[in-house]
Amino acid sequence: MPSPPRRTRAGLHRTAAAVAAALLLVPAPGVPAPARRPGDPSADPPPNVLLLTIDTLRADRMSSYGYGRPTTPHLDRLLARGVRFTQARTPEPLTNPALASLLTSLHPHEHGATRNGLRMRPGLPSLPAILDVHGYQTAAFVANWTLKDRLSGMAEHFQDYREVFTRKRWLGLMSDEATARDVNAEAFAWLEPRAGRRRPFFAWVHYVEPHAPYRYQQEHAGRLGLGRERDTTRSDRYDTEIAFADAAAGELLDWIEARPEVARRTVVIFASDHGESLGEHDYWGHGRNLYEPNLRVPLGVVWPGRLRPATIDAPATLLDVAPTVLGLLGLEVTASLRGHDWSGVLAGDAPPPADRRTHYQAHKGAVLQAQDSRVARRAGLLEIGILEDGKKEVLRIQNGREHRLHDLAADPTEVHDLAAGNDEPSDPLGAWRDEVEHGLATAPDLPPVEVDEESAAKLKALGYTG
Repeated sequence: MPSPPRRTRAGLHRTAAAVAAALLLVPAPGVPAPARRPGDPSADPPPNVLLLTIDTLRADRMSSYGYGRPTTPHLDRLLARGVRFTQARTPEPLTNPALASLLTSLHPHEHGATRNGLRMRPGLPSLPAILDVHGYQTAAFVANWTLKDRLSGMAEHFQDYREVFTRKRWLGLMSDEATARDVNAEAFAWLEPRAGRRRPFFAWVHYVEPHAPYRYQQEHAGRLGLGRERDTTRSDRYDTEIAFADAAAGELLDWIEARPEVARRTVVIFASDHGESLGEHDYWGHGRNLYEPNLRVPLGVVWPGRLRPATIDAPATLLDVAPTVLGLLGLEVTASLRGHDWSGVLAGDAPPPADRRTHYQAHKGAVLQAQDSRVARRAGLLEIGILEDGKKEVLRIQNGREHRLHDLAADPTEVHDLAAGNDEPSDPLGAWRDEVEHGLATAPDLPPVEVDEESAAKLKALGYTG
């Protein structure tokens, strides 16, 4: 099998992102910073950080989130050992925008990668770049075509960025993405020589399953109560893909558990980039609306011996991952990071934030041809939304103006519109619309769109038609 493409940085060279991150760092007041010099023999080594993300996994299809089928036994066991968020959401239900927000703790209109095929602004601070400054070895292992560096701009933030596209995933057709097991193989090869070393690592592992088109994973069908493929629905096949990704996650977690020197000092962050609509509101897929099947994602934090198992029901977003990890490590970043630091809540030292308002946006799926980047961003905005006190308010920007308001506790399937007959958004939603639109129109340092013919074909194969 050929080696996957990779981009590395050697010696003392730092990317623009790492330098920018270093300038923003300040010590957390009253918290001992564990980002010690890796070679200091007098201090305990800092913890490793493993970020595991699974593409297109909606929270309510996991057994630990109440689903009837046993789709995720390995991930369920992981989450049972740490803190699980029940009301986590993505800031945008598209892969590249969501994961760029996770790494940078910036909203999509701020980091610039608002659509698949649009690169992030260069030089942004990010979680891996900040940890790089503090002596961490950093690597990413990705198998979704939208995350290729020439489309996403993410390699700048890692010392080693491995694009695992070593085989055709769907019966030899359509897309050169590797399976979760292929991604694991690359991750193990990188992790093995680093196991037990004092110098800590930050490793991001991203599986593309269960992204459409859903492949029927026969080896897991029986456990889920399914029979022949021809008797299944798309929703059934989606479940088998989740089970396949869960099994791969189990292999990754088993690798860690089999090495006590790694397991006892590794923080594991688990999340999905976005959910998936499976026919709800007459829509299949993700990205084009802000209904709950697209927005809600699983999110968990596990740190053996440091965090007690717990469940948090307060709203969270993927923007919270970077500040929370830095908080757990005893570091603090300035207000340039938009997310909330949950480390005090996870440690039991602080209550969840009261009266929090979270923000969301939806854009067209992908840019499939070279065009002015700013125009592509501005023309792609479809919806904006806010969530506060259990009520989600959404404004449709394109394809017919629509204003929706749903009480998620009383109406979790979002079928009763409390804003019916009222076309005007609230002041907070109107302010959010103005902020997003202004950011899309004026954002500086926008990299040009460089979508080659092959990438356009791959994005179309993944269901992104612009």
